[in-house]
Amino acid sequence: MHSRTFAVAALVALTTSLAFTQERLDPPASGPEPLRRGPAVARQDSRTGEDGRINDRIRQDEAIRSQVMRTLHYLTDVYGPRLTGSPNHKAAAEWAVKQMTGWGMVNGHLEPWDFGHPGWVNERLSVHVTSPIKDALAVEAVAWTPGTNGTVTAKAFQMVLPEGPLPEPARAPEAAPNPNAPAARGPQRLGPTQAELDAYLALVKDKVRGAAVMVGRSVSVPVNLTPLAGRLTDEQARCRFDPNMVNAPECEGLGRGRGGFGGGRGQQPADGRLTTRQIDQQIDAFLVANGAALRINDAGRAHGQIIAFNNRTYDVAKAVPTVVIRNEDYGRLSRIMADGTAVEIEASIVNMTYPEGQTSYNAIAEIAGSDLKDEVVMAGGHLDSWHTATGATDNAIGCAIMMEAARILKSLGVNPRRTIRIALWSGEEEGLLGSQAYVKAHFGSAEAPKPEFAKLNGYLNIDTGTGRIRGASVFGPPEAARVLAEILAPFKDLKVYGATATTSRATGGTDSTSFHSAGLPGIGFTQDTIEYNSHTHHTNLDTYERVIETDVRDAAVVVAAVLFQLANRDAMLPRFSTADMPAPPPQRGGGF
Repeated sequence: MHSRTFAVAALVALTTSLAFTQERLDPPASGPEPLRRGPAVARQDSRTGEDGRINDRIRQDEAIRSQVMRTLHYLTDVYGPRLTGSPNHKAAAEWAVKQMTGWGMVNGHLEPWDFGHPGWVNERLSVHVTSPIKDALAVEAVAWTPGTNGTVTAKAFQMVLPEGPLPEPARAPEAAPNPNAPAARGPQRLGPTQAELDAYLALVKDKVRGAAVMVGRSVSVPVNLTPLAGRLTDEQARCRFDPNMVNAPECEGLGRGRGGFGGGRGQQPADGRLTTRQIDQQIDAFLVANGAALRINDAGRAHGQIIAFNNRTYDVAKAVPTVVIRNEDYGRLSRIMADGTAVEIEASIVNMTYPEGQTSYNAIAEIAGSDLKDEVVMAGGHLDSWHTATGATDNAIGCAIMMEAARILKSLGVNPRRTIRIALWSGEEEGLLGSQAYVKAHFGSAEAPKPEFAKLNGYLNIDTGTGRIRGASVFGPPEAARVLAEILAPFKDLKVYGATATTSRATGGTDSTSFHSAGLPGIGFTQDTIEYNSHTHHTNLDTYERVIETDVRDAAVVVAAVLFQLANRDAMLPRFSTADMPAPPPQRGGGF
């Protein structure tokens, strides 16, 4: 280490120590002291010149003044869950705009878009087995289903639906295992034909009236004896993102640029066979028509994890009160009933709908630009969540990181050339609806561009949980990835290794693909997966406690640096020309 660098490092360490001491005496004016502290991230950037100095200042500010966990606390503990259309979501969006405005950002506002469905909130939920045993059951309500209108007691009846044969073996090579997938359930049979389902429903029609109907067999979830690591190794991250490792022999088989998002086609029906969604819709209609008291679904996941999505019609009149019960409870009740013993269920569910939720909102705030203020660099994540937990890793922490990056830049008093715009979306969980509405309104598409289309210099997105950033993927030519890799190069000490380019305009998975779909440079960060898909993604375990503070503080440093560089470069991020623009894929449906 050069003597001058050593002296600066010593001064930074002293300054940081004094700042922490003072901050304990004088909490930030904007609110209480952050709830938790990790190690300071005031590491020295090895580069010289203005770029190196701004990166050092960004690191120092995050080490001394971090607000990212405080922001996470408000978005989760105070305003979670944040289902699209719910009062909670709107309150969270209003708080975020107020907070960013308090940090000195401008043009803070809620931008409306048409959700088209009422808001929904579960206010109270209690389900017990009362005979032949007495026990509380771990359940979550399915969104946009009705309540029970008081406490109901009902005999349980299990519908064991007809199944089709096992599907034909796939011809494509087997995909690489998902390191965060829950334990495999084994081969899944095809659905029944319409005639087979109709015959079964006619057979059980008289048994569902007034019953608590358990739909389907108990799912066997095997014990996972070989869980995979939650972090990429440095070798894996370099092979995926480091531009110098493209042809490295040691990277053979490790892939490049994986971890991005693109839409698949979803479940496709075999000839004459019903899909899971088709069966589910028909079961809902059947239970409503025949007066079932309650529908109970098996969560089908280990260790009490529950994912409870929504009634896809968004019409509470088209479903009976519906809960998802943890796999362990569903299996217990199913085995008792298999003995020939009657089971009695007691349920009390209070669900509310809000007509005003048909209009939802994206939360927007900016750091004003200067000589290139008409050009914009955006960063964001989806603020909405599912309703079974407080939506910490999906995706309050992504929003908190983006807000924190902007707070750092305002704290440093930087004067960016381009405008920096933070956008916190709603409707992501229902199908990227908020970001798609925003892109359509502001930018159009490559085929039908609006004036702002040419002014966007990238949209940065985080939406895969708490893990540290390991690299990025950008929609654009290889030159765009090289620019990003150069910006990220000073952060190899934070285990960030570069960027790759994608040509896919398919939507799916996260909001950066709304920009890809329009032909705009969406930038998605790939993170260490930690427990995301294995434990927290969409589940009842997605809470504040599952966030790793040191990782997200480092992520805020990286995002702030990327925002600063993209806002101040002379040239815009390279894009596809009109002639080279990839064609958009066929339109498809689907949720996320």
